[in-house]
Amino acid sequence: MTRGPRRIVCLTEEPTEVLYALGEQDRIVGISGFTVRPPIARKEKPKVSAFTSAKIGEILKLEPDFVVGFSDMQADIAAELVRHGVEVWISNHRSVDGILDYIRRLGALVGASARADEWAGQLEAGLDAIEDAAARLPRRPKVYFEEWDEPPITGIRWVAELVRIAGGDDIFPERAAESLAKQRILEDPMEVVRRAPDIIMGSWCGKKFRPEKVAARPGWDAIPAVRDGELHEIKSPMILQPGPAALTDGIGAISAIIRDWAIRHA
Repeated sequence: MTRGPRRIVCLTEEPTEVLYALGEQDRIVGISGFTVRPPIARKEKPKVSAFTSAKIGEILKLEPDFVVGFSDMQADIAAELVRHGVEVWISNHRSVDGILDYIRRLGALVGASARADEWAGQLEAGLDAIEDAAARLPRRPKVYFEEWDEPPITGIRWVAELVRIAGGDDIFPERAAESLAKQRILEDPMEVVRRAPDIIMGSWCGKKFRPEKVAARPGWDAIPAVRDGELHEIKSPMILQPGPAALTDGIGAISAIIRDWAIRHA
């Protein structure tokens, strides 16, 4: 007997990725247009939402018995669906532990608790292995992670945590603790200059990171990362969504950049 919701609409990528990984993809009847993982989802499932907007009428035609979204940014979409009698779960996790817990909770909702718990444990073990290897690096770089450029927005909590696990130190830990993007806007970009990161990582949601534009910012030529050419793009689908990709491909990319830097600067 099928347990839990049978017709799920996923307003962001991470529930789609989780449900496919758990073998529960047949429950999905609609996905976000920004979904890239797994690639087959884009071929199999109708795209009914962006991030801050959704085709409410198209979603209702799919007759979902459960809709999954993420964060305050989707509050208006959720409210509209609730007014139409649809059950909605808006997760709001912002940490690595939160991502692991999200996998377990979503798995439980579809009757796949054991599989979800096992997978989350495997992901956790992978992070532990990366952290153990990072602890043996000869140096820890200071890292500035930028998730938007105009205005500059610093990295969210799970990104800062992944940087630390990979062997670096996020230069704005106090901002990473803030849940809302508007609280992570840099009013004074020169604060990056003063904190002197060794590495700059950029992941501009929805557009290509332009290291030459970052390097050309007034005064930023004094930053060690700019002086040494340590400006790197992390593709946004693998790091800016609080799902499994961040704990695999995302931290893998971050770890490789930090490891290479540490070896060169030993």
